[in-house]
Amino acid sequence: MAKVLASTTMSLDGFIAGPNHEMDWVFEYAGDAPADLINEVIASTGAILGGRRGYEVGRRADRPETSKPFGGRWSGPIFVLTHTPPDDEADPAYTFISGDIREAVETALAAADGRDLLVLGANVVGQCLRAGLLDEFLIIVLPVLLGDGVRLFGDPGTPASLEMLDASASGQVVNLRYRVAK
Repeated sequence: MAKVLASTTMSLDGFIAGPNHEMDWVFEYAGDAPADLINEVIASTGAILGGRRGYEVGRRADRPETSKPFGGRWSGPIFVLTHTPPDDEADPAYTFISGDIREAVETALAAADGRDLLVLGANVVGQCLRAGLLDEFLIIVLPVLLGDGVRLFGDPGTPASLEMLDASASGQVVNLRYRVAK
């Protein structure tokens, strides 16, 4: 059965992006990234739902690793949830949708064609969590303290009970997988 999965890389102090949405800090630990775990997520993902901020960061990225999902190793339908779709000609690989998070998830799950929906971005993940739509978290924790940036669980926080599915380490990286208790 398809699930809604939030997967992200996070600093030990809870940031998924640095100040000004910087992501270069992630690549310092690329050699420790759990390839088998990442390949599993790539293989099981049928569609991606993210937010406008993440889309804009990807458009501005100088590195191919951050301009396309999984550095271009994944392809499929990508949905961007936004109140204001871009006026310019956007990348045709992206579909911009507005409205309720439930409708957005339903649309993206239908496009995933029986595979998982990968949810990206603190805002969209938070909306899914508050609406009871999120099934699992996969958080790859890097041994770095950013001190500032975009928190995965920002204000206002959403209380949730989680069940540990797996915890492992690869090099300096810790991988945490949780099911959201419903």
